[in-house]
Amino acid sequence: MKTRYSFGGDEHIFVEVDEEMSLAAFFKSLSMTHAVKASGIRGVTEICPANASFQIKFDPDLIAPDDLMRELKSLEGAARDSAATLSTRIIEIPVFYNDPWTHETLMRFRERHQDPAGSDLDYAARINGYGGVEDFVAAHSGAPWFVSMVGFVAGLPFMYQMVERARQIEVPKYLRPRTDTPRLTVGHGGCFSCIYSVRGAGGYQMFGITPMPIYDPAQEISYLRDFMIFFRPGDIVKFRPVDRAGYDAAVADVDRGRFAPVIRKVDFSLSSFQADPAGTNAKLLEALHG
Repeated sequence: MKTRYSFGGDEHIFVEVDEEMSLAAFFKSLSMTHAVKASGIRGVTEICPANASFQIKFDPDLIAPDDLMRELKSLEGAARDSAATLSTRIIEIPVFYNDPWTHETLMRFRERHQDPAGSDLDYAARINGYGGVEDFVAAHSGAPWFVSMVGFVAGLPFMYQMVERARQIEVPKYLRPRTDTPRLTVGHGGCFSCIYSVRGAGGYQMFGITPMPIYDPAQEISYLRDFMIFFRPGDIVKFRPVDRAGYDAAVADVDRGRFAPVIRKVDFSLSSFQADPAGTNAKLLEALHG
């Protein structure tokens, strides 16, 4: 697909890189937003990257819309050439799968679900061809995920599974959204996983909960004192299953200011991943635990 540029009212330009999500589309979108930031274009006030697109907000009193459009299009070629590698970080996120809190919530909303007789995990395992919940959790937590976008609500990451397209977990959203979702629920809708940063409405399938806060507007949590939002586009996430004892211990460490997320710096090559996804993922996981 050719990159599509369009105006959004008087103060926005929307750039659609592709009609469907892929790592290649994400990389191009991220590279273009980095190029816009580095260029220091006068009048640009906000840059908002998304899964396969991005939006620019600008002050029309400082730059004419057509002039900004020309500037953006001129950056596309350079961004495409630089989209092959990314210096980023890989982060381990503990998850208590099939926890009692999301289970209690999902059971309250079964009339809104495709499979009222089972749980969200049962349904996801069945439609993705897994033998049961245990096998599904192993697949969900076994491969890394790319954070392709942060938003919708403050701090919520959208994550894209780093496996071949045929192996990606895909689960539809609820037939009708819930009015409640526990804070820090690990959810899934379409091809995207997410972590609900706050309690509220939602439509993604609920698989578990993490003890690790990812949004703290008061900036009191030890690892969120520099910035209230933990994730940023380009992060790589590895889920680690924990049991109730591990979950409770992590919550206690967070409360005492002792919880430290496992984070390692890594370089990611899109071409290397496309040539050998399993080998690339193995090297990422080795960097995480090496």
